[in-house]
Amino acid sequence: MAKELTKRSENYSQWYNDLVVKADLAENSAVRGSMVIKPYGFAIWEKMQSVLDGMFKATGHQNAYFPLFIPKSFFSKEADHVEGFAKECAVVTHYRLKNDEKTGKVVVDPDAKLEEELIVRPTSETIIWDTYSRWVQSYRDLPLLINQWANVVRWEMRTRLFLRTAEFLWQEGHTAHATEQEAIEEAEKMMNVYADFVEGWLAVPVMKGVKSPNERFAGAVETYCIEAMMQDGKALQAGTSHFLGQNFAKAFDVQFLNKENKLEYVWATSWGVSTRLIGALIMSHSDDQGLVLPPKLAPIQVVIVPIYRKPEQLAAITEKADEIIKVLKAKGISVKFDDRDTYKPGYKFAEWEMKGVPVRLAMGPRDLENGTVEVARRDTLEKETLQMTGIAEKIEHLLDKIQDNIFQKALSFREDMTTSADTWEEFVEKIEKGGFVWAHWDGTPETEQKIKEKTKATIRLIPIDKEKEAGKCIFSGEPSEQRVVFARSY
Repeated sequence: MAKELTKRSENYSQWYNDLVVKADLAENSAVRGSMVIKPYGFAIWEKMQSVLDGMFKATGHQNAYFPLFIPKSFFSKEADHVEGFAKECAVVTHYRLKNDEKTGKVVVDPDAKLEEELIVRPTSETIIWDTYSRWVQSYRDLPLLINQWANVVRWEMRTRLFLRTAEFLWQEGHTAHATEQEAIEEAEKMMNVYADFVEGWLAVPVMKGVKSPNERFAGAVETYCIEAMMQDGKALQAGTSHFLGQNFAKAFDVQFLNKENKLEYVWATSWGVSTRLIGALIMSHSDDQGLVLPPKLAPIQVVIVPIYRKPEQLAAITEKADEIIKVLKAKGISVKFDDRDTYKPGYKFAEWEMKGVPVRLAMGPRDLENGTVEVARRDTLEKETLQMTGIAEKIEHLLDKIQDNIFQKALSFREDMTTSADTWEEFVEKIEKGGFVWAHWDGTPETEQKIKEKTKATIRLIPIDKEKEAGKCIFSGEPSEQRVVFARSY
């Protein structure tokens, strides 16, 4: 099974595509650029969803749901927003089909044209802010802290499973506040929630900062972001949180009476992460044998494979396995007993390695005699024989070690792939090698665009927690207040 996987060193992009399919996560659908998320891949998303949903609710947010379709006129109300999404919008123009009498084919009924065309949501700011104009009247209605779990459509030209698809799943938070400071604090808070989630559950280290004007969300005053480093040296934007100022409030006339009985526009944020996080998970940890999943997000944390020749041997192993399963489940550990008689143990080992199950237990007749079990770690591929006594505690401890080891390995890799450049020549050389490059930039969109055109590298973030350091821009030679992080990205 593993032999069918392209090696990372030979073709990283093909390795990724192979792995998504062979690990049974997703596949391309009949709709161009859209994917089918298979049960195993969706189980990972459900775990992510469950944890994030709890984190959102713990910070005071509630879930709601808004329409999939947005009147086209709504997009023209916020100029930067429509410009940012115009090229990716799918548009609904008619509401009925009919059979063509001449050809016998199904065609769009020309008499069923919509009075106003509808956009299939690429993001929901416009429909939500139209709704908020009816929900917000007084300072007593604020803050409004709403999240929705939904699908969105962005008509991408070049697609890749999980990383960039025409339709994807995500959550999008949309909040309204009485003051500018409250809204800024909300945007920063959600960036930190995302960072805690990605580091704590995905075991992926991230950098935090704000986007440059060129990379900012369409319609935002400030975009806060977390950036991760993939194994091929490219950056991946893992989550964004936007301070929208009063742009959308003014566009949709969302005003409230303050405590002094004066009308004011509210201050807004939006923030989101998507199924792209599954792509981040794959590319941060996996290897030439397949997926490597952090235990906290693995749909199956432990798999037990029986090794036997006779039915009575399987019966004895099953009895012992049931005992282990019971104590593991009591600790909240998900476990599968793979007693399929249609495959040999070697095939099962390869299959569960491909699917990234963190811990594999193998049990045969000799193990029953000796009171032992063979334990294999997916992250290091190491095996050891352990006594059955206290096996649940040993596995619980091992899962914690695996989670930490995966994070530390990714952190060490990122540190090795993070450098500084002081001259243009040095910058070009380091960008070619991949990774994050700290370099001075003069702060102008023009310089950033020229650097992108010449190197395909963009400013991934401007740090918010690093001391400023004066210098000269690597491209223009003009003064610079601080270094920013450049990289090529997904």
